[in-house]
Amino acid sequence: MKLLTVNIGRPTPSAQTAGPDGLTGIDKRPVEGPVEVLEPGPKGVGGSGLAGDAVCDLRHHGGSDQAVYAFAREELDAWERELGGRKLANGVFGENFTTLGLDVSGARIGERWRVGSDLVLEVTSGRIPCRTFAGHLGEKGWVRRFTQQGATGAYLRVIEPGAVRAGDRIEIVHRPDHEVTAALQFRAVTTERTLLPALLAAGEALHPEALRQAREYAAQQG
Repeated sequence: MKLLTVNIGRPTPSAQTAGPDGLTGIDKRPVEGPVEVLEPGPKGVGGSGLAGDAVCDLRHHGGSDQAVYAFAREELDAWERELGGRKLANGVFGENFTTLGLDVSGARIGERWRVGSDLVLEVTSGRIPCRTFAGHLGEKGWVRRFTQQGATGAYLRVIEPGAVRAGDRIEIVHRPDHEVTAALQFRAVTTERTLLPALLAAGEALHPEALRQAREYAAQQG
C-alpha cells in the first residue's frame, strides 16, 4: 500500500461554487517533493491539512475532521471505464492523496494510517458530492451517479503531523473492531438513513456532524 501522489489545489473560479468570490480549490494536481501535513483547526476556521492546499469555502470544507481527503487509484480506474474511457488524472476528484493498494472507501471509521515515517491519520467519514464537484467533472447527473456508486473515498483527521511525498508507504496501524466503514457512513447519511444508528458503534472517531445525525435519528426512533 502506498501513496501514489500528493495533490495540491490552487484557488480557481467556479460557476457552481457557493464559496466566497466564487473560488474553489477542487482542481488538485500532483506535486513533487515533501508536503507538510498538520492539524488545520476547527471547521469554519481551518482549511486543508496540507501546506499550500487551497480550501475556499470553509463553511463546508476543510477543518480538523476533514483535514485530508484520500481516494484510491483503483476507483479512479473503475470510473474511467464507467465514463467510456475518459482519462482521470490523480487529484481530479479533489483528493489530496491518491493511493494504491488500499481500500479507502472500505476503511473503518477510526482506522489509523501511518503515511511515510511520521504522519498518522484517522478516518472520520466518507465524502458527500456537491455542485462544485459536479461542475468540475462536467458529467451529466454526476452527484447522483457518484452517490449510487458509493465508492466515496475517505476524509481523515491528523493524529500526528508529518511530511509526506509521492511513493511513501501507507501502513494501517490501528483497525477498530466495529464494521462501520467510510462507505457505510456515506450510505447512512445519503440514501439509507435507517443505517444511521449503526454508525454509533464508531463512537467519537466519527465525524461530529455524522455522529450528531446518528444520535438524533436514534433518539427519534426510540
